[in-house]
Amino acid sequence: MAVLAGVEVNGSSRSWTMEDSLAELAQLARTAGARVVGTITQRLQSPSQFYLGKGKLEELKELRSELHYSVAIFDDELLPLQQRKLEEALGVKIIDRTALILDIFARRAHTHEGRLQVELAQHEYLLPRLKGQWSHLERLGGGIGTRGPGESQLETDRRIIREKLHRLKKELEAVRRHRALYREQRKQQGIPVVSLVGYTNAGKSTLFNSLTRANVFVEDKLFATLDPVTRRIGLQGKGEILLTDTVGFIQKLPSSLVAAFRATLEELEEAALLLHILDITHKNAIEQNRTVIETVKELGLDRKPMITALNKIDLLPELNSKPLTDESVYAYASKVGIRDGDTVMISAAMGWGLDRLLSTIGERLAMVLETA
Repeated sequence: MAVLAGVEVNGSSRSWTMEDSLAELAQLARTAGARVVGTITQRLQSPSQFYLGKGKLEELKELRSELHYSVAIFDDELLPLQQRKLEEALGVKIIDRTALILDIFARRAHTHEGRLQVELAQHEYLLPRLKGQWSHLERLGGGIGTRGPGESQLETDRRIIREKLHRLKKELEAVRRHRALYREQRKQQGIPVVSLVGYTNAGKSTLFNSLTRANVFVEDKLFATLDPVTRRIGLQGKGEILLTDTVGFIQKLPSSLVAAFRATLEELEEAALLLHILDITHKNAIEQNRTVIETVKELGLDRKPMITALNKIDLLPELNSKPLTDESVYAYASKVGIRDGDTVMISAAMGWGLDRLLSTIGERLAMVLETA
């Protein structure tokens, strides 16, 4: 059983409310198999060495006897010092958002490449936190047999992890070179690549399956698929494309994951066009759209042409019984902050709007290739 904790820093410019961010954290926790039994929040000028203020920390301690939780999950990446202090104060397992996402990624990675990338991110996350693993020796007091062995074991563990990091980076560099050769072969074929991007659980894999008749794993959970998949599809007599499905984005995406998944995300660099899938029915569609656009920019891909597909329109009662018009498309696009570029409304699950989507992809690609 797990309790969630989040801090909102006064004056921060984050677009997500603390409540919505914790709701997403709860979904992540459930995806990882935890049962959420409580939530605690606080607004602070800045997080303390315990992340929470003293009063909220005491409140969290008292909740143990009431809720009997064994795990406390925090909505930000904790500093190693904060994690150690919280473990000492609460006496339960402490997990931050980054560790939680890494745990989900570890469960979802099925290919050798995916497992390598997750393992690299896990070890880079663990290395600065190793000292806490040996804090029990520090509490034994000074003298022979206590402090010395603790330091020795700590250095041994650090050396082992650094060696693993070196090996993993070498293996991933080999994967990266192999992918680069594969992409070069695709270039020689002259078939343009269209890459799907979007917030996790927006329906990218469902759309991929609908367009390609593939059998990519789909589940109503965050990060249902991690490993990139590419298939060739036709554009209704207007040539062919290679469609690639990649890992979904999420707010507060750990930088270690972005770095570890560099070989995978390089697939996006080779795309002639990005196809952004946005769940129009989600209560945080505006924030999800902004997160994806910001992540694309951080990856240096913001100059690439993009089409936005507003997905899951079958769940909109005001639209699913009416013909889709340009006016309705632009009205809903405006609601989520999309005011330029191509926008198409679809239901990947029902197959609605897919012919128009393919037609729009063909038209936009023709423009891109003309100016290339």
